[in-house]
Amino acid sequence: MPPIRHLAFVINEQKSGAPELAETLIPLAQAAGVTVKTSTTFPIPDGFLKGQDACCVIGGDGTLLGAARESAREQVPLIGINRGSLGFLTTFAADEARSQFHALLAGEFQVTYRTLLECSAGAGQHDLALNDILIKEDAGSRLVRLEVFADDELVTDYHCDGLIFATPTGSTAYNLSAGGPLIHPGANVIAMTPICPHTLSNRSIIFREGVKLRVHNCNQATRLLVAMDGQRTFMAGTGSPVEISMAATRLPLAQRLGYSHFEVVRAKLKWSGGLADHGGKS
Repeated sequence: MPPIRHLAFVINEQKSGAPELAETLIPLAQAAGVTVKTSTTFPIPDGFLKGQDACCVIGGDGTLLGAARESAREQVPLIGINRGSLGFLTTFAADEARSQFHALLAGEFQVTYRTLLECSAGAGQHDLALNDILIKEDAGSRLVRLEVFADDELVTDYHCDGLIFATPTGSTAYNLSAGGPLIHPGANVIAMTPICPHTLSNRSIIFREGVKLRVHNCNQATRLLVAMDGQRTFMAGTGSPVEISMAATRLPLAQRLGYSHFEVVRAKLKWSGGLADHGGKS
């Protein structure tokens, strides 16, 4: 990648060690002749990443999700430095960031492009999601009855606590907790996972790239809450179906050279198994 000459920092001051790490990295960037701008608010303001070569996000995955829409609009790669818990998106550890920061400024990283979902629910309500879109009853934990169509073909109707529509990136988030599948981030698919469906035969469904999904609320007495990445919400009435599809734009995500998705999954999910288990018979 080209060297970084203009670098934005998004710092979650609520994460332990994040402000201190920023105080270390920002002077290093400035000493290297890099122009720096900072923000401690997220979601970050519209236009904050305009003209930037990269954005260094110091916090957890939620902090990075708060920068995702602006990153996708401006096509500015996000360098996620984990000061949270799991850190599937913020893949650089703090020690890695310190030791490799000059190399990162020199462009020694790779960029992968992650699928985004776009969602609309009438009345000008439109948004993007990197991880997932959740549809549930807006007043609490009551059951909903939802009818799902794929390219105008009825899939089925669900009597459940809600539906999760996840990208491959988001397959390790709420989708995983609800029993959905893990999906490699390079796959261009959408996973739909029902939450506590009232039939044992309802399981996750994987939809192809290009599918147009439509969700109807079958209960006239309730409104639906539609949540993007657990951060932004809007409401959908019975007369406004929720429409979901894969967005044309992608999120540029910076990763270290030699990054291994399955190495991260093994570490974060604490999968067991060692070399002795892989070789078969001796």
